Amino acid sequence: MLRIITWNIQWGLGIDGNADLRRLVDEARALADFDVLCLQEVADNFSDLKGNDGRNQFAEIAGLLPDFTAIEGVALDIPDGTGGRRRFGNMILSRFPVAQVLRYTLPWEAAATRNMPRLLLEAVVETPSGPLRVMTTHLEYSSEKLRRAQVEGIREAHRTACERTVTLRENGPGTYALFPATPSAVLTGDFNMRPDDPVKQRVSESFDNGTPALLDAWRAAHPSEAHPTSFCLYEQSNGPPHCCDFVFVTEDLAPRIRRVHYDQETQASDHQPVLVELDI
Repeated sequence: MLRIITWNIQWGLGIDGNADLRRLVDEARALADFDVLCLQEVADNFSDLKGNDGRNQFAEIAGLLPDFTAIEGVALDIPDGTGGRRRFGNMILSRFPVAQVLRYTLPWEAAATRNMPRLLLEAVVETPSGPLRVMTTHLEYSSEKLRRAQVEGIREAHRTACERTVTLRENGPGTYALFPATPSAVLTGDFNMRPDDPVKQRVSESFDNGTPALLDAWRAAHPSEAHPTSFCLYEQSNGPPHCCDFVFVTEDLAPRIRRVHYDQETQASDHQPVLVELDI
């Protein structure tokens, strides 16, 4: 079985106002003996974020999980005014070996809102039963126009990845070496959309070239049940409790879903983690 957790960690800031990455990792471990951990809102050198002392959280989280391969997905990379850099984005941590890693900068349309660059991070995880593409992202909250463009970017990344498994490029030395590839994929993240949003539903629409669709894992496992709350459960400054964190799986993996669980107990972030277990 493969266990994947996705979690928007809000740079480790809990409902109690304390930023504690060790607490967050401990609570993820309590939720499941996970094989892959997908995180959003990881910060480096951002001391002006509430409760944050400016440390490199990418390095700290990697240090808390020394037996995992840690992959950084920096979406925002800006100067700090003193010669250093400030970075913000996503992470994938895998217990299993990781083959090729890809970082897709998602479309950043012009919008008169407070917004920033967004990224899709992809890692090919070499599970005991074969390679699996694991992707994580965090879409813009302030603009439907931006989210719509970002969803198209995700679909394009998935399409091209699947087509590369059909039309293999020539193998070569060094930078041209081939690594394991697969159309089977899991997409996780904070999509900043509710389950019935047409833009969210666009993620799962079919392709016209045989690319396997990305299905909402909760709906595949619980077709008649509403999504549990994943945001604003314990603090409602961003609205009433709702779901905006999802796991999608390709069609071939949907029959292998054993469990999808939204943890409603932890208060280590303003989002709730989501666990998916796959027979793989």
